[in-house]
Amino acid sequence: MLLRRSRVPLIALALVVGPVLAGCSGSEEESGESATELLDRAKTALDEASSAHFVLASEGAPSTGTALVGGEGDIARPASFTGTLKVVALGSTVDLDVVSVDGTVYAQLPFAPNFTVIDPAQFGIGDPGALIDPDTGISQLFTEARDAELGEERRVDGEVVREVTAELPGDLVQELLTSQDPSQAVQATFSIASESGELRRATLTGPFFAAGEDGTYTLELSDFGADVEITAPATG
Repeated sequence: MLLRRSRVPLIALALVVGPVLAGCSGSEEESGESATELLDRAKTALDEASSAHFVLASEGAPSTGTALVGGEGDIARPASFTGTLKVVALGSTVDLDVVSVDGTVYAQLPFAPNFTVIDPAQFGIGDPGALIDPDTGISQLFTEARDAELGEERRVDGEVVREVTAELPGDLVQELLTSQDPSQAVQATFSIASESGELRRATLTGPFFAAGEDGTYTLELSDFGADVEITAPATG
């Protein structure tokens, strides 16, 4: 689960894959793989990854209220996270150091010397440790994508990635991220590594922060399967 104004399972993620070294349009005939098949492969790769690094950014986020607007960290199976989340709360934007282990979320609040156990909903987030859960995490976006079409194929930082554009059900995005109008579909562009099937970037555009107004979340993933060890912090 990811973000909501009242509950944001993060979703959350900098794979800004750097400058495009080369790009060209492509078709299913050229690649031998349909958009749906590529999304299926991306789901398998994410569901099988023991860990991943993510960077989350947003555009069109509010300066008031409560909302997740960015973050960076590592997630590891079965349900752990460590990183920093950027949250709008109480009229200001704060960086929270967050650790999640087995469903318990800890944060070091501004000016606090130690971590404390928190209810993440008070900061507009949910449990970031659930990000790569096969049943409740972001890989659901691949199986629920509608009208998927292959886009450009690009070589980025020496790796070939293929774009897939699709439409996502608003109610699903509301559960995973947030939506002020879940009846409205969300437009998605996925950049998937052609060889490994690993998701490199997901750009989602929809009414995340206000009904009738588009906002954008960009989630970037890297370092699939890296050796990541996450333990609960000391509290005081």
